[in-house]
Amino acid sequence: MQHGIRLSRSTWRSLAFASAPFVLLMLVGQPAFAGANVRTETREDCAENDPLRRPFFGDLHVHTRYSFDSYVSSQRNDPWDAYRYAKGESIMLPDENGEQTIEARLRRPLDFTAVTDHAEFLGQISVCTEDPSKLGYWWPHCIMTRSDHFWTQLLAASWWVSLGVAGESDARDYSFACTLSDCDAAGDDFWARIQQAADEHYDRSSSCSFTTFVGYEYTDAPEHKNLHRNVIFRNDRVTRRPISTYETGMRNFPELWYRLRSECIDGDEGCDVLAIPHNPNLSGGWMFPDPKDPREANERLFFEPIIELTQHKAASECRYDRLAGRGLFTEDELCDFEQAKADNLTMLGTIHGEVMDEKARYVPIDEFGRRNMARNVLKDGLALEQSSGTNPFKFGFIGSTDTHSATPGGAEEDNYVGSLGRRDAGYRNVQDHFFDNPGGLAVVWAEENSRDSIFEGMRRRETYATSGTRPVVRFFAGWNYADSVCGSKDMIAAGYEGGVSMGSDMETRPSEIDGPPHILVSAWKDPGPPEREGTDLQRIQIVKGWLDDRGATHERVYDVVGDTDNGADVDPDTCAPRGPGAAHLCSVWRDPDFDASQPSFYYARVLENPTCRWSTLQCQQAGVNPFAANCEEQASAASAKAQERGAQGDVYGRCCIDPATEPFYTPVIQERAWTSPVWYTPAPASGS
Repeated sequence: MQHGIRLSRSTWRSLAFASAPFVLLMLVGQPAFAGANVRTETREDCAENDPLRRPFFGDLHVHTRYSFDSYVSSQRNDPWDAYRYAKGESIMLPDENGEQTIEARLRRPLDFTAVTDHAEFLGQISVCTEDPSKLGYWWPHCIMTRSDHFWTQLLAASWWVSLGVAGESDARDYSFACTLSDCDAAGDDFWARIQQAADEHYDRSSSCSFTTFVGYEYTDAPEHKNLHRNVIFRNDRVTRRPISTYETGMRNFPELWYRLRSECIDGDEGCDVLAIPHNPNLSGGWMFPDPKDPREANERLFFEPIIELTQHKAASECRYDRLAGRGLFTEDELCDFEQAKADNLTMLGTIHGEVMDEKARYVPIDEFGRRNMARNVLKDGLALEQSSGTNPFKFGFIGSTDTHSATPGGAEEDNYVGSLGRRDAGYRNVQDHFFDNPGGLAVVWAEENSRDSIFEGMRRRETYATSGTRPVVRFFAGWNYADSVCGSKDMIAAGYEGGVSMGSDMETRPSEIDGPPHILVSAWKDPGPPEREGTDLQRIQIVKGWLDDRGATHERVYDVVGDTDNGADVDPDTCAPRGPGAAHLCSVWRDPDFDASQPSFYYARVLENPTCRWSTLQCQQAGVNPFAANCEEQASAASAKAQERGAQGDVYGRCCIDPATEPFYTPVIQERAWTSPVWYTPAPASGS
């Protein structure tokens, strides 16, 4: 059964509030699944605790001036400032000239945030930037790091990277300021400050208005291939120091898990921690290798229950190349969404509109790593389980921003100030980072807005990713949902009682059932910030992957509710959305191709109506309309004005790119959400 409804704005506002628009859910009783909340910290009980769980929106990938690549971009906000921004306060950011003139403010506060500055160089950056009375502060490379000159900053950034995070060396380089100042002590000071900022901004009162997590980024990138993880601690019990690439060695992220187990899980009572991989799309195929042994497989399952599916350096669900007319082991044309042309971190290396590194150029579909894309990894996990008995690739999805401007949650297309400090401020955003995007959000279903509750939601993978908007999505899988459940006020309780939520393994099919799984999926549109209504929903899809009896993997995408051809579009002059859509979509879907002998997974993809991409909006703000017949003429005039302000090269020419000539870019996008999967495993054969 399918439901699609439209509500008046006043009615919708009465149902949607803050970040959890589910007043209806509070009208039902406690479901049978609910148990006592696990508490690992001392704090007041939350006044609002919903056993049916609420969606909390956050960002678990945030850099401040404590990160070398943030500081060298004239970004001067620290962890305290990042948390203030997440809570809705304004901060100042550098413009394209490095002056702190841009006021940035999030229209809607987040519910939770983690600052994740790089573990690598934490002490060195402290020495270089904090205390002029220390000798190391005056080391030549430290002076370069503090320079306001754009090219000097770029040289300093290149120098930092060459020390190890994207080079070939496994050894920590102490050959510079650390010979004059104690970098270990300086790093300990920054690590203590990171913890202090998280503690001071965490609301431990009964209001439970904002949650912080202590975290950092493990930044391994051999040959510029991204193997990064964001390490997120459950509470205030953390490792003495961040475990970095220098402790594990390069291309050896399993050692991160082993050390986290030794120093946190087994080494400190009450310590708990996750590691969240991000940007597998830029890993050159190295993020998800086959496990070397059962220990490695099991530790991956324990420490990495979720991955970051989307952020400002592109999305990693799947890949479809429009110029090639085919995808990376997919036929899903919607997989062209926010893709990077390259497969490694040099894709960020564009200056004055020119790509500065050959490795940053377009990678043909036949050369792109299969496991750069999460959907392929999920499929391969099914095959690995058949051969080894363990599926090491059972993970859920979140999104985040990876902001290097201390702007967690700053993923709104029409309020995007860039992610890289001065490097993508003002006109530089369109000129040098046209193919990047604002990033996404992490959404966790939890009983309350506290560290324990949200962390438990991540551990059980009851999470979903969004491309930056805030739809509210539910996803359940069972064997006997009634068609009428979509219209019931008891829908969520019925979802839990009759099956499992996103991120879970399905229960074994009951012997009395002889049919396919029932997928209950529901999505409410993002209500939007106070001054602007959110975008209507277009449709919900179910993505299925499975393993056949020959050991081959397959996938299929099903439209289950909504209207693909609803006629919605945008006004080319104003970018205002036009056409019909839905405020709420709901369906009970049954797999028409189900084979009880085939292991499989299912997840939902929710698509909004078309809206203008951030780049289209910023081009129009500069007087360049990508839809206009004289776009190139407008771009030439706008570039001339920017050059009068100090810009070099063609600034706005990219605004006029013909999307028919590009493998991925479009001036109009469809924002979306992806739920964590559920997995179906056939029952063991009788007598086995």
